[in-house]
Amino acid sequence: MHPMLTIAVRAARAAGQTIMRAYTDLDRVEVSAKGINDFVTSVDKEAEAAIVFQIRKSYPDHTIVGEEQGENRGTNKDYIWIVDPLDGTTNFMRGIPHFAVSIALQYKGKTEVAVVYDPVRDELFSAVRGQGAKVNDRRMRVTNAQDLNGTIIATGFPFKSRQHTQTYMAVLNEVFGQCADLRRAGAASLDLAYVAAGRIDGYFELGLKPWDIAAGDLICREAGGTVTDFTGGHNYLLSGNIVAGTPKATTALVKLMRPLLNDALKR
Repeated sequence: MHPMLTIAVRAARAAGQTIMRAYTDLDRVEVSAKGINDFVTSVDKEAEAAIVFQIRKSYPDHTIVGEEQGENRGTNKDYIWIVDPLDGTTNFMRGIPHFAVSIALQYKGKTEVAVVYDPVRDELFSAVRGQGAKVNDRRMRVTNAQDLNGTIIATGFPFKSRQHTQTYMAVLNEVFGQCADLRRAGAASLDLAYVAAGRIDGYFELGLKPWDIAAGDLICREAGGTVTDFTGGHNYLLSGNIVAGTPKATTALVKLMRPLLNDALKR
């Protein structure tokens, strides 16, 4: 196993243990608001601390960018760990058993290692660049969907970017008209992992952060999927607007979306 993948897995499982201990006693979890419809719990912070501790033990000079602590700069700028300690905080807070730990490692701007860990189901999705993707110890591949007909497409509502609601609903209407059904589960990292595992055929969402999608992006691509922004480009880690799926499903989604986008979403 890639040595940095070993550390990422160890860190993800440590965070998962922290999360599941708290999940059995949600009344004790402290919740505060970071912004409109954006919450952080004491568990997010504890899980991130557990991840940072595991990474720092082996790589004290690496830089770590986490959702809660921001940039934890190391002397080595080439290696950057991008961490979401609890993707799906709202699900967690409400007792909905669908959330994950997301950890990606970039080397000189390219994502090399990725782990998305679902502690409820004990499912570990992982990838190393150029070596494929796995769930636990099984290889994963995207489905062979050739278009949107008969597909299951996942999405996320733009609850932090409500200025785009009208455009988003227009896109959703068009997608629903062509696919078999839609899913909105509430954890972007798991949506991408589920594309990789062939459980869903495609996924789109807007207004995300790098820690939401950095790990799932590599896992999806290593399973044979295509990941783009809303215009078919590769700016999704910066824009936060992402489309992923089988190559042909992704192409079909982008083709459908492009004429409906407002100017802000074309960037």
